[in-house]
Amino acid sequence: MPLIGVTLRGVLGRRRTLLMVLLAALPVGVTLLIRAGGSHPATTNILDTLVIRTVMPLIALVFGTAALGSELEDGTAVFLMVKPTPRWRILLAKMAVGAGLTILLVFPSTVLTSLMADGRTTLTLSETLGYALVVSLGGAAYACAFVTLSAYTGRALILGLCYVLLWEGVLAGLLEGTRFLSIRQASLGLAAQVTGKLSVPPPLDVTASVSILVVVIVGAVALGSLRLSRFEVRGGD
Repeated sequence: MPLIGVTLRGVLGRRRTLLMVLLAALPVGVTLLIRAGGSHPATTNILDTLVIRTVMPLIALVFGTAALGSELEDGTAVFLMVKPTPRWRILLAKMAVGAGLTILLVFPSTVLTSLMADGRTTLTLSETLGYALVVSLGGAAYACAFVTLSAYTGRALILGLCYVLLWEGVLAGLLEGTRFLSIRQASLGLAAQVTGKLSVPPPLDVTASVSILVVVIVGAVALGSLRLSRFEVRGGD
């Protein structure tokens, strides 16, 4: 699809791609260092902390905001808007790229980290793959949300960081009611159910976790399509 090809060329800058690959490799490297040091933490703790809480949202933030936001900032999005292409298709193409690139990095990172870990509670291969699928779904939800955020503001990267670091990193851990507004908490809840290794306090159940992720993705598509449909291309004077 031409829209996806154009978006990929715009997102996959050499520096950005290298940084995201290094970020995705971070959990694997840290896990190897932990093993070399003789420590044996629970595998799920490593995955929860390094992948879901750190790597997944940051990769989705960078790719999600770049997929559409960079084109809106430099004005190249105008060339897409003037073509007889439905705006919702443009949005879906941007989301597909943002989510696809996120999954392409976080899925193997999750699997390798789990296989390399030698913790107190190791995961079976099926549990590892299930966890990786959960991370992929969470990453897709993040990416879709950040693509839509970039359609509304040129400061999507900063606002996204505030959401990930402050809202999810601080408030969602202190105020129980805010867990229902957190992609991270939904991902952690679904991952706990998939692996059968529940934490204390208990995470969100399957119904709540899946509902949150679905609402985020569907809501992002709806709000993003609405925003682009109202985007006006002004002609030169």
